[in-house]
Amino acid sequence: MTRMETGGSSNVKVSLELLWGAGERPSRGPKPGLSLDRIVEAAVAIADTDGLEAVSMRRLSTALDAGTMSLYRYVPGKAELLDLMLDRVQGEALEASRLETADWRAAVTSLARGYLGLYRRHPWLLRVNQARTVLGPSSLRSLEAALVPLKNMGLRDPELISVIITVESFTGGIARMEIDAVEAAKETGLSHQEFWEQQTPFLEKAMESGKFPALAALSGDAFSTDFDHFEFGLQRLLDGLEVLVAQRGRTSGDRTTGDKAP
Repeated sequence: MTRMETGGSSNVKVSLELLWGAGERPSRGPKPGLSLDRIVEAAVAIADTDGLEAVSMRRLSTALDAGTMSLYRYVPGKAELLDLMLDRVQGEALEASRLETADWRAAVTSLARGYLGLYRRHPWLLRVNQARTVLGPSSLRSLEAALVPLKNMGLRDPELISVIITVESFTGGIARMEIDAVEAAKETGLSHQEFWEQQTPFLEKAMESGKFPALAALSGDAFSTDFDHFEFGLQRLLDGLEVLVAQRGRTSGDRTTGDKAP
């Protein structure tokens, strides 16, 4: 199993200074074009191609044609670099242009699809423990862009944050299923079809045994790869939120009517 990396370095102040522009070192030496922005961009590109474990100061120095020690003038180590990488890509999922709508359902839909696209472009994000993410400008702009249209739901502030967490968690689960399947095929050399074909004789005997009647009764397309689990789950999530929004709307209306009563 791929080891999880942890966002949020032990020296949070250093990461915050770098994220908010207070910590970048002036460019000097034989590589005047080197910058913190270029370093982070290169690190994201390496992670996208070869995974997060491939990101190292040595690998970065090769990609940037710079001395390894020169990189430390800009970022102290991989923990801080990971904080910068996270903030760089997180803004992609919640671009304000995608969420400029008064329709909260459209906003949640854009949010979910934005997250899915983010994980597909940067699958290494699913290998990062983001329980203590250091928040930079990109992350805050993204959160701001998401909250504006969701305010129309009429929910309490903790519930609005929970909507975002729920959408991200659902989408992350779908993305993890997709990405894990791709990685399993690469690691084993077996395609998805070949993997299940090897199990078919054993599963058929199990179904014929009578020990699994509910499974045996499923239709032939029950596990079809053509079924869009993301769209199905997203619509059910939206329908559930719709019920809550309607309930809050009725409660608000009752309260207003009560205030006007003699």
